[in-house]
Amino acid sequence: MSEPILQVKHLEKSFGTHQVLKDIDFEVEKGEVVSVIGTSGSGKSTLLRCINMLETPSGGEIVFEGTPVSYRPKDKNRFRSRVGMVFQSFNLFANMSALKNCMIGTQIVGKKSKQEAEALVRKYLKVVGMSAYRNARPSQLSGGQKQRVAIARALCMQPDLLLFDEPTSALDPEMVGEVLEVIRSLAESGITMVIVTHEMMFAKEISSRVVFMDAGIILEQGTPDQVFNNPQKERTKEFLSRYRQG
Repeated sequence: MSEPILQVKHLEKSFGTHQVLKDIDFEVEKGEVVSVIGTSGSGKSTLLRCINMLETPSGGEIVFEGTPVSYRPKDKNRFRSRVGMVFQSFNLFANMSALKNCMIGTQIVGKKSKQEAEALVRKYLKVVGMSAYRNARPSQLSGGQKQRVAIARALCMQPDLLLFDEPTSALDPEMVGEVLEVIRSLAESGITMVIVTHEMMFAKEISSRVVFMDAGIILEQGTPDQVFNNPQKERTKEFLSRYRQG
């Protein structure tokens, strides 16, 4: 069996005296879609931010493709060129078009020429259904369109692993579907993904594996069928009962 693309080993993260992550262990195999679920404040987004080096862990280590992750600045850029991140709040530059928003990282971090970068951006804007809006600025786009541009921007780096931090939480309900459809198509194409989400039905349908976090620990993980239909922990059952009632 091949080595996992990502290994999180005994990861801990504290902010002052508040410990947010406690001895987190999990792995992601190449081609897997892992959904991370749990209540707000359970540590899901902090875990993702540690994986992407936006936060420095207080303990433990992250191993990517067999090599421990280094938090030195030059190593961070190299790592981020391989691991894409899609944020809940889009993080687009307001003064740039969709095309330029996607090109900037491709040129600076990805070291692509202007011509190479533009060709990649046009390709991935088409993948997410945003070709017609390549010259639009974020203020001219809906929330769902902004998020699709943000996904295209991450794809332009041609990452080996794509992280999503609650990609639909800032969207109006009618815009959620269009973004989930893009993520679904990416999953079907074989891209390795870790998705923090509150969309339970989506997680159940799309995931290879589901991780349930509670109070800073991984309480339970397994296939969608195991976690959603046969949870072992009372806390997992309680969390999912609220989802079923909704």
